[in-house]
Amino acid sequence: MNAVFTLLIAAVCLGVGVPEYAQAPSTAPQAKPKETIMASHASGTFEVKLSKEPLANPDADPTLGRMTIDKTFSGDLQGASKGEMLMAGSAEKGSAGYVAIERVTGTLRGRSGSFVLQHMGVMNRGTPQLTVTVVPDSGTGELAGLAGTLDIKITDGKHFYTFDYVLPGKE
Repeated sequence: MNAVFTLLIAAVCLGVGVPEYAQAPSTAPQAKPKETIMASHASGTFEVKLSKEPLANPDADPTLGRMTIDKTFSGDLQGASKGEMLMAGSAEKGSAGYVAIERVTGTLRGRSGSFVLQHMGVMNRGTPQLTVTVVPDSGTGELAGLAGTLDIKITDGKHFYTFDYVLPGKE
């Protein structure tokens, strides 16, 4: 790994500024069209298939697990996603945690492209806490610049989502 890349990673991790000499030269065009930010709300349902996979370390703690994710979205978001989940259980009943990354490809209210969702879920003695966030700058196509959070609810075995997001639009 080169020294500039190491310095950039360290700066991000430590929350400090990046020295000017370590910054990559700008390749962005100087004149950009004006953009507006469109705040929106999307909702719908999704079906999910989870498949257990072996951990990279076959001697890992048996409370750890790994799964693949395959989802199909309906509603304001039409498309599919594929991803990976890592999870950990505990000796305390009702306590566990997971992290996941999934790439969603499809259309969001008629705009097509893809984006990545990052999950962080914790169950503390039966009380769930879940955060699902769009990974910054992961949007492609007409979803470039997408930012937001997705909320998941499960009622009677059916999965529902609400997605609060912002998306730049050209004036």
